[in-house]
Amino acid sequence: MTDRSKMIFGNKISRTDYKKALRSKAGYARRFGDDKHASYHTVLKKNPYLGPALGVSDIRLYQDRREKGDEAFDREKGIIVGNIRMGYGHYRISMAMASCAHALGYKPYWFDLNSFPQTACTKIISAQNDLYSLGSRISQKSALFNRLVWEPVNYEGFRRLSYNASDQKNAEIMSAVYRNIPKDIPVIGTHAWPSQAAVHAGMKYVVNAIPDNWPMALHLAQGSVHTVQTHQSYQGYRILNGMQGSKVLRPMPGGSLIYTGHYVDDELVRNIEKDCAARIARKEARRPMRFLLTIGGAGAQREIFAAIIRYLMPAIRRKKAVLYVNAGDYKNVWMELRESIPGLAALSKEHFNNWEETESFCTHALTGDVTGVHAFWHENIFEAVYATNLLMRSADVLVTKPSELSFYPVPKLFIHRIGGHEKWGAIHSAEIGDGTLECGDIPHTLQMVRLFMKDENFLGRMCQNIVTNKSIGIYDGAYKCVKIAMELKKENRIRRK
Repeated sequence: MTDRSKMIFGNKISRTDYKKALRSKAGYARRFGDDKHASYHTVLKKNPYLGPALGVSDIRLYQDRREKGDEAFDREKGIIVGNIRMGYGHYRISMAMASCAHALGYKPYWFDLNSFPQTACTKIISAQNDLYSLGSRISQKSALFNRLVWEPVNYEGFRRLSYNASDQKNAEIMSAVYRNIPKDIPVIGTHAWPSQAAVHAGMKYVVNAIPDNWPMALHLAQGSVHTVQTHQSYQGYRILNGMQGSKVLRPMPGGSLIYTGHYVDDELVRNIEKDCAARIARKEARRPMRFLLTIGGAGAQREIFAAIIRYLMPAIRRKKAVLYVNAGDYKNVWMELRESIPGLAALSKEHFNNWEETESFCTHALTGDVTGVHAFWHENIFEAVYATNLLMRSADVLVTKPSELSFYPVPKLFIHRIGGHEKWGAIHSAEIGDGTLECGDIPHTLQMVRLFMKDENFLGRMCQNIVTNKSIGIYDGAYKCVKIAMELKKENRIRRK
């Protein structure tokens, strides 16, 4: 096995940092075991949630070899989407990859490395996810912690090559989950860990889809083809900018890094013109403006969402505004908002844990009238995440922190970030004209709400920019990632001939 923690793209890791990486791996092995000799029984099961829409099947791992699958791997058109649940972002990007793979005629396989509790891989990921979630929650409650700890860790700590060296060592333990998967099926990883583990496991064709717009060594998976969503990100990654302080580093080889554009689902991209025209028509007809609030994981930033809801309540009563609130799979967040905001319950219709009802509402909203507040909660993670995708099409404004949703083709109002790396998503969106600047506090957030509602051209300009962006391929990133992955396999066959 190549030791990818000693040398990263020709840049030597110091002995101190290498020893730290070895200690990290040893520590996780002591806590969770080392799977290097494990051989998990691998089967395919139809995904009951994404399967009907996106043709997705799940890769499942079992210790019992008597477990039967629903189908065999398609060695010609199969493509693995390797992901983890860490918040909603990596799942959402994975759905975009699966959607575009399906649209291009391929068979997507969903492989969530954080869903097999019997493996050391899942135990390691879960432990790190718990730490990240705790840090996120504390950062929203303590400005001092956010300024002195959380922002620097997310902005500079994850940026350093030494961090990647430790991750690469940990990925050696994670690689066992790929052991019994055919090595010639292409893999798209929507987080570095599934990509790193795939490379260590000997998967032949690995694409590492980098999610953020701030170059960090955290996202490197040496041995894969890296893709990025922006030109700014391409330049930063190409020279590994700032990843060993002020040192000038050896750049990434040209073929290991490709600009693709934004990772967006096929059904959203192909309906851009229609959906933007509908938004402009609603604005011109002075119909209620529809705001979609996406509440993530631990319900962070709920004070901002509560302030927006309170501000919009009079307009909702006068049928000047409509509110969609997707609480994901965190019902308690919505219940707390409902209890703490007087009058919210009376204005609200709850679409809870009924996927058919959610789909029906989203279909009706594309062409029909909508009033009031509509709250959505789904216990299943797939439905919880995908509900935002469906609601996006009929929404006028998506209200979100500047994370993975920064890259989606819908007018966006950005509330305050969680982690310094996220601010670059809002900067990029504002520059290409499909989102606002990041609003650093509640007064500036409400100012943007007023602009969307009162200004005659603010929303329309964003819609026109989205259509223009589509015409030059800015939202084609997920299609391109799939094509790159399949092309790697094709090129290898040609070379072998």
